[in-house]
Amino acid sequence: TWETLEGIVKHNGPLIEIEGAKPLPREIKDYNAKNDLRLASFASAEAQVAALADDIAYNNHDIDDGLRAGLFSMEDLLGLPLVGEIFQKVILAYPDVGKSRQRHEAVRELIGAMVNDCLTESQQRLKEAAPLNVDDIRGLDHPVISFSEEMHEIDRSLKDFLFENMYRHYRVNRMTSKARRVVRDLFDLLLAEPENLPTEWQQHVGGKNDEQTAHVVADYIAGMTDRFAYDEHAKLIDI
Repeated sequence: TWETLEGIVKHNGPLIEIEGAKPLPREIKDYNAKNDLRLASFASAEAQVAALADDIAYNNHDIDDGLRAGLFSMEDLLGLPLVGEIFQKVILAYPDVGKSRQRHEAVRELIGAMVNDCLTESQQRLKEAAPLNVDDIRGLDHPVISFSEEMHEIDRSLKDFLFENMYRHYRVNRMTSKARRVVRDLFDLLLAEPENLPTEWQQHVGGKNDEQTAHVVADYIAGMTDRFAYDEHAKLIDI
């Protein structure tokens, strides 16, 4: 639906082309020319809920992943506002349950704290805005679903920590580099030799190395899981 596409496109807020900034993707421009997505406005409240829920899930999932992978320790988190307080409380309250249980409980409590903050702040914003319909929400100069300013600062501190200690970790960078090569190799091969696509995909391609084929190949690769992409790379390219 239009509303679903609007929410996806404005996942991080309104899209406004600013001089010197990265231009909007061509696909968004083309679709917007046919079906105005009102790119300069905020999305619906439902879409804003989905965006913030995604942010909460993403951060907490990465804390869990980073700890389990040994990229950082619980002790490394103790200096972070709120995050450190929650982990410290859990470690002291449950000293004998093991790291895995402590991690699970701390992440659970952190998710709860973020959700409760979002609910409190969003209720206040909705009360102040008193929207009568979705267009009232789109017409505001700020989101109605949001963290409090204090939680925004906590969220920024957590993101900075994850960026420095996880996303830039050499082990993560190696896997990212490997994945990039796999995707690039598959795209180049299938664009030049589309006959290697599954039969049901071949009927949608144009010629070799043309734009239509490029779109089909991109869609095909986008639907792959990590494991499937590695397996396809091994079958088609690895010797």
